[in-house]
Amino acid sequence: MQDTGWRETPAEHRSGFACFVGRPNAGKSTLTNALVGTKIAITSNKPQTTRHAVRGIVHRDDAQLIIVDTPGLHRPRTLLGERLNDVVRATWSEVDVVGFCVPAGEKIGPGDKYIAAELAKIARRTPVIGIVTKTDLVKPEVVAEQLLELQHVMEFADLVPVSATGGYQVDTVADVLVSQLPEGPQLYPDGDLTDEPEQRLVAELIREAALEDVRDELPHSIAVTVEEMIPREGRDDMVDIYAHLFVERPSQKAIVLGHKGSRLKQVGANARTHIEALLGSKVYLDLHIKVAKEWQRDPKQLGRLGF
Repeated sequence: MQDTGWRETPAEHRSGFACFVGRPNAGKSTLTNALVGTKIAITSNKPQTTRHAVRGIVHRDDAQLIIVDTPGLHRPRTLLGERLNDVVRATWSEVDVVGFCVPAGEKIGPGDKYIAAELAKIARRTPVIGIVTKTDLVKPEVVAEQLLELQHVMEFADLVPVSATGGYQVDTVADVLVSQLPEGPQLYPDGDLTDEPEQRLVAELIREAALEDVRDELPHSIAVTVEEMIPREGRDDMVDIYAHLFVERPSQKAIVLGHKGSRLKQVGANARTHIEALLGSKVYLDLHIKVAKEWQRDPKQLGRLGF
């Protein structure tokens, strides 16, 4: 009998959706990847790395938890920024539980308080869990102080400190989120780790590679589209991928390209390693840089780039 990935679930089985929210670079994507057990959301120390709501699926015997990683909520300066904020608000209005992420080593500031005020509007119907992230970077007493500070920001259903990179309390975060889910059957087959289209995941891995070691003004200006992704004719172990990397100005193109194209080659090599791991096959990556002037502010170009 063929295994379809669907199974009988006990009556007390829980299933539902959680999302992580917080300021840019609060550790949301790293925590999502740690819970899912594989890389489904790109990470970077650059703010606003996440641009889409990425769903990761956690399979347990007693539950199926679907985590929606969202862009960082921020004060928008462009139309792109406004649309990313819209993604966040639309997501948290539809989930069963929200995890509000605050890094252990950063003071709670106006940005955190703004998000807390927004979350307070939904907290009556949707439980909010306070999550202190990146605990591996500070001393235990600093984590304790942050947990106390967070209690003054809003009323949480629970508070959890976690280190996604160190594996500290990752399972506890999952337990706390699952406890807030309704009883129900599995929503995705066993083995599914995300419902993201492969082309979008590939585009994101290319953008992640392009974000490494670039100047501070560049990350927001980089977008990637995969134009074509096809199996190599006559080979079942090779995929040909043709992608465009967009920037806003010719000067930015020169930075990404590097001396005699050296930086773009490195971006392609780094991205290819992760894409091959994702697809389980060898990859030929054809990557070109294009200038799309002020695309972050242009509704038509935003639409073409998938925002």
